[in-house]
Amino acid sequence: MDSRMAYQGTQTSALQQNRVLRNTYSLLAMTLAFAAVVAGVAMAFNLPMPNIIIFFVGTLGLSFLLHKTANSSMGLVTIFAYTGFLGYTVGPIVNMYVAAGGADIVLMALAGTALSFFGMSAYALTTKRDLSFMGGMITAGFIVAIVAIIANIFLAMPALSLAISGIVIMISSGAIMLQTQAIVRGGETNYILAAAALFASIYNIFISLLNILNALSGDD
Repeated sequence: MDSRMAYQGTQTSALQQNRVLRNTYSLLAMTLAFAAVVAGVAMAFNLPMPNIIIFFVGTLGLSFLLHKTANSSMGLVTIFAYTGFLGYTVGPIVNMYVAAGGADIVLMALAGTALSFFGMSAYALTTKRDLSFMGGMITAGFIVAIVAIIANIFLAMPALSLAISGIVIMISSGAIMLQTQAIVRGGETNYILAAAALFASIYNIFISLLNILNALSGDD
């Protein structure tokens, strides 16, 4: 009897984890499509990039609101506001590259981002290795990246900018693996927060790849 109950519990847990994973990927796909539309509108109307203060206040404010509303229906509204805002910031950046003849750089960054996401996700879904050890390293790397970004606002060093982009790609790739495995193993049960975390990692990888590819192309 006990073994049967344990089996049923395991089966229920697996079904719940699959549902969270399915809902996460579905919501992620919808938010990516929405962000792409917002970015396209920003490009069409040649809207300006928000300054650094508006960017940080908007991103942190919407992220805070997202965590507050994630367990309610308002969470869906908030995640589209959050991803739409980030999509808006992409528009002026892509316009800048396209205007400078760097459309190929944008396409390569998109392809690289897609490959990174699918590669990291596939690894996290198939590996039996516990990736929770990466949590501390990701947090430490995030702090280092924030400090370096603030420092580079004043220093404006191209080499430091490239180093930051490399760090961000590594952190974001690790975050994708960690988040995906957390869903699969039941550590993350809120698909709204999971989708938002994956979206943020994809956004960071794309922006960082643009910076690195632009520097390698010699157009910097």
